[in-house]
Amino acid sequence: MKKFLLTIALSISIFFSQLQAVYAVDAWTAAAQAAGVYALYRSTLVSMTKLGNDVNAQIAVRRQDIKANGQDFNRLDVQLVNSIMTRLINNANYELRVNSLPFVWLVNNSEKFNAACYPMNYISINRGLLRTLNLNADEIAAVLAHEMTHGIEQHSAKNYAKAMAQMLGAMMIGMDVGSSTDSNIDWSKFNGIVGYSVAKTITLPSEQEADEGGFYLMTQAGFNPGGGAAAMARMDYYVRYETEDLFEFDAHDKPEEQTMSDHPDTTVRENNLSKMLTEYSLNHVRVEKSDRIYKVYIDDTEIFTAQVAGEIYRSAELAYLFAGGLSKAFHDYKNFADWNFRTGDFDRITFLTNDDVYKILLEENFNLNLGEKIQTAVQNAYQTEPATLRQNFQIQETERLSAWQKIKSDALNSSKKAAKQLRLNADTYNDYGQAELALFEIERAMQATNQDDLAQCFAIRGRAKAILGDYDGALADVNKAVEMDNKNLYNFLNRADVFHMRGELDLALADIATAINLDKKNAVAFRLQGDIFDELGEIEKATESYRTCYNLTKKNAKSIPLDYLEKIDSDAAEKIRKENPSTGD
Repeated sequence: MKKFLLTIALSISIFFSQLQAVYAVDAWTAAAQAAGVYALYRSTLVSMTKLGNDVNAQIAVRRQDIKANGQDFNRLDVQLVNSIMTRLINNANYELRVNSLPFVWLVNNSEKFNAACYPMNYISINRGLLRTLNLNADEIAAVLAHEMTHGIEQHSAKNYAKAMAQMLGAMMIGMDVGSSTDSNIDWSKFNGIVGYSVAKTITLPSEQEADEGGFYLMTQAGFNPGGGAAAMARMDYYVRYETEDLFEFDAHDKPEEQTMSDHPDTTVRENNLSKMLTEYSLNHVRVEKSDRIYKVYIDDTEIFTAQVAGEIYRSAELAYLFAGGLSKAFHDYKNFADWNFRTGDFDRITFLTNDDVYKILLEENFNLNLGEKIQTAVQNAYQTEPATLRQNFQIQETERLSAWQKIKSDALNSSKKAAKQLRLNADTYNDYGQAELALFEIERAMQATNQDDLAQCFAIRGRAKAILGDYDGALADVNKAVEMDNKNLYNFLNRADVFHMRGELDLALADIATAINLDKKNAVAFRLQGDIFDELGEIEKATESYRTCYNLTKKNAKSIPLDYLEKIDSDAAEKIRKENPSTGD
């Protein structure tokens, strides 16, 4: 804690050096201020990370996104994003912290060039971003991997907590300690000053971290290493010449300028990602820009010049994706022979494979007949490559992998409370019909060293399998749950739900009856019982089950179907109809 307080104090010191003002405070006041700032930071961080682990909040923010921006129903847009996210999630090296939800995403109908990751790992992708990037999978993958890194590192929660602490610190240090009414703060400028500091000292570093983390995620998933730099070149052109929204981006935000943008200058980001492309190639490939011309080099040999008529970003995209293909090959192949140089169509030299990651490289190689030049440069690169270069690079990659394994280990060995939350998350996903997400969370819960309730985990997993149509696997799991613990009514209710989905209604009713005997005040059991009686056409029995549920939920009108509420409490039903005329009769 002492180290953390020192860090907070240091950040506050740096912050106020930017204000070019020094306020004299005594030691006791300074200590109280540091403690107050730290307490606010911790409490805010706890609240934000808790929100980030709330399935209901994740579902709610998706609905809010659709309400605010609409949903993109273009099949190609949605399929492309789904395929990219699936590749990133399944093939990249990363681990979620125990209090992080699995990623969900949606393509909304906004025309703005943007995407965002919310604290609960919901990624919102604007249709405008896909269109501006011309549906280029490698560039879109770079953006989505960037957003995933925000979620993996819990940037939203951490940055909000730091911003709140910084705001409090500014207010406390700016106050005149000798007076309860006087203040050294110019309140007309205060929000702007703090906003600038938050953008520059908190949000901007996390954007840089997300660029770096996103690069590794997308390259590990097999996307072109040039996708990130190409996307930044396209973004730079967009913010400078296309967008008419003055608040969308600040294209000319330079490090020495005190603007409010929380993103690094797009040119700086492009250059940083270009350097990462070079490092990924074991320093063999680089892209150099001169005026509007982009050139690609292998070591000191100029290989390719990209100069496309029209917008400059088209030259940049061509160069970076060409160079990205070379970079991936140098990264993946340990020797020259693995490139498989050979004579192809029209007696022109070709190489590598037909994988999409090499598409631009191979197209330009064929169009410009570059094969012999590339072959010679690649062969020379391997011959002159330092013996320890790949070994050192492998050490760096192993260190990154070890860091992820540490996060996984911490998650597996976390508290029973954390394991229970994973189980509850899975149960909530089941309630929303999101069975694949439920299976993801319940597997994490079942792997936990400090197990909370393994029997109930089997029950929840069984229900998820049933939702997905695996009825035999589902029955095996729920039977296992009841066998392990026949005192937990929820094991019987989950099995009843599985029987219900299997169409075995008598068996479902029998399990519900057992659950009710275990706890006659459980509203869920009566609600499920009412649903089944309704399906069987036993209206009177259904009415009585729903009536009991209604009373147990303290007359929650939304706890039972409207047509039955009409019989049980007509006034409550009428109120709902007035509030929601679309419910009909």
